[in-house]
Amino acid sequence: MSRRMLNLGILAHVDAGKTTLTERLLYSAGVIDEPGSVDKGTTRTDSLALERQRGITIKSAVVSFTVGDTTVNLIDTPGHPDFVAEVERALSVLDGVVLVISAVEGVQPQTRILWRALRRLHVPTLLFVNKIDRRGAEYARVANDIAQRLTRAIVAMGSVRGQGTHGAAFIPFEAADTAFRSRLAETLAERDDAILAAYVDDHGAMSYDWLHKKLAEQIKDTQVYPVYSGSAITGAGVGSLMHGLTDLLPTVDHDATGPVSGRVFKIDRGVSGEKIAYVRMFSGTITVRDRVRFGRGDEGKVTAVSVFTEGTSMRGDSVTAGQIAMLTGLAEIQVGDMIGTPPAAADQHHFAPPTLETAIVTRDPRDKARLFVAMTQLAEQDPLINVRQDDIRQEIYVSLYGEVQKQVIEATLATDYGLEVDFRETTPICVERPVRTGMAEESLHAPANPFLATLGFRIDPAPDGSGIEFRLDVEHQAVPLYIYKNMENFAAAMEQFVRQTLREGLYGWQVIDCVVTLVRSQYSVPDGPPSKRGPLSGPQDFRKLTPLVVMAALKQAGTEVCEPIHRFRLDTPADTLNVLLPVLAKLHAVPEVSATEGLWCTLEGNIPAARVHELRQQIPSLTRGEGIMESSFDSYEPVRDPVPARPRTDDNPLNREEYLQRVTRGAVRDKGEQRQPGELKPGSNILKT
Repeated sequence: MSRRMLNLGILAHVDAGKTTLTERLLYSAGVIDEPGSVDKGTTRTDSLALERQRGITIKSAVVSFTVGDTTVNLIDTPGHPDFVAEVERALSVLDGVVLVISAVEGVQPQTRILWRALRRLHVPTLLFVNKIDRRGAEYARVANDIAQRLTRAIVAMGSVRGQGTHGAAFIPFEAADTAFRSRLAETLAERDDAILAAYVDDHGAMSYDWLHKKLAEQIKDTQVYPVYSGSAITGAGVGSLMHGLTDLLPTVDHDATGPVSGRVFKIDRGVSGEKIAYVRMFSGTITVRDRVRFGRGDEGKVTAVSVFTEGTSMRGDSVTAGQIAMLTGLAEIQVGDMIGTPPAAADQHHFAPPTLETAIVTRDPRDKARLFVAMTQLAEQDPLINVRQDDIRQEIYVSLYGEVQKQVIEATLATDYGLEVDFRETTPICVERPVRTGMAEESLHAPANPFLATLGFRIDPAPDGSGIEFRLDVEHQAVPLYIYKNMENFAAAMEQFVRQTLREGLYGWQVIDCVVTLVRSQYSVPDGPPSKRGPLSGPQDFRKLTPLVVMAALKQAGTEVCEPIHRFRLDTPADTLNVLLPVLAKLHAVPEVSATEGLWCTLEGNIPAARVHELRQQIPSLTRGEGIMESSFDSYEPVRDPVPARPRTDDNPLNREEYLQRVTRGAVRDKGEQRQPGELKPGSNILKT
């Protein structure tokens, strides 16, 4: 009997019972002798000490179990919004998801954020209404909540009996239940003309097996979402859910003999400090001692492979298509890297950027170097925290999604690295956008140019959200091919130099939404024509000249500083509006849409990211504890005066004299430098000048 593979995620708003459900699934599958407890810190997937102390999931964890002929690799993901990037990385490797919703609290803010991610990435999803045994559980209300706030394309797979009591049970609908078959046919017919035609002709003649097959197809296409319910604590409904996992969620055909293709969704460190990459294999096989390519052209040898099986991980000789494994030996690998060949339909996964930043300071000044090493390792696990070091001020900056993430970093540094730190005030991370076209050029052999190169750049504004696009508009004869071998390598190197430079614009913020074109290039050779004759140019000449020319072009273009804006939704009792609106105005929030239904009102609008935490803290007192707020990054908008500036951490190419003093100190060392185009790792998040 061939074994099917299902890579499954468990998602939920914090405290909805996601980790408890994971424990119950492991218990039901016979992997553990008794379910662990979140409150007691005995769960299998919350392995970090901090997770056990706080009772929340911080890092994605993988555990495997078997149901019938299906091996399920289950990924337990964080529920707190500060760790949404961890969730989205997991989504990139999943075949299906169980979205857990509390039968008491219903659809919560993070539930909606997760739902939007699932819809955007087209991940097949089952819904599980948990905690039907809790006092206050109302399955009907929550089902209506799902239909109103998530999707109407739901199919109830059973009914609830005795809700709100310890004996609460989930009663699955049977194939012989004609009322269920009719409701199922009606829902499916809305999205399938063949079912509609059969339903109109004689819906009673449609077999359940045929409808069940159509249901699975529509789940795979993310058109319909089945709803189960139960209690992870008591086990009610979990058996039906497990049957639904293997019966309704799609399993992907995997070609173990095809080209190697996998994605890294998590980075960890072993007991000896070695880097461990968690990889989902889409095709092919990786064996110990294989050399594999990953990222943008990096290569490494796999020294160890561990595959997840029956609740644990085991060392093995290889990992094959469909499996999740831990690979050791790839020192330069990063979260999000593809290994081998990307799949033909590789999804583009979008991570909302962190919108806050803070400086970390060690309480003991002697620990500064240790702190940088520790933060470098934490950034490997979560690249979006984007660690920056300011050598001049001896400070380290880190990007954040929220205050809870700051607390977790502080606790992790204390527990894992023995470092005691303090944080400065949290501030928003702004960006800069060019406002017009700017051009600049530095010529070879010009008196003011100490570098053996000619470079000319043009910077043009680009549409919002387009990022940075680099273009090459020079001929082959203008490129030192004795260094870069071909035009592609030269373009890759110059793009890296440009992107590195644009990390700090005129006001110190990252520059986005622009097109940078290299319009002139020249180099020096001893036997060349008079215009280019001289000492042989090296890669350092192009690398060090780029910041001067790019920043000169940017200065001519001018930039506008923009602050991050969140889109918020606030559900609140209608009679609290007169108290809420003045507070929203004070926090520079702009309500744009409002709707009142009965005693409740919904407000939607925009608010500066810097004000989100303050508003969130005030919501309980302003709404008698009944208001529910959700928010997520939406856009960047021009900042109000005064324009904020951020201290520079680079060599300050805006000040020519200062820049040349700094970069020419190492001129003697650089004479023998022959770095290749990959000298700056693409996507590196550690900026160390």
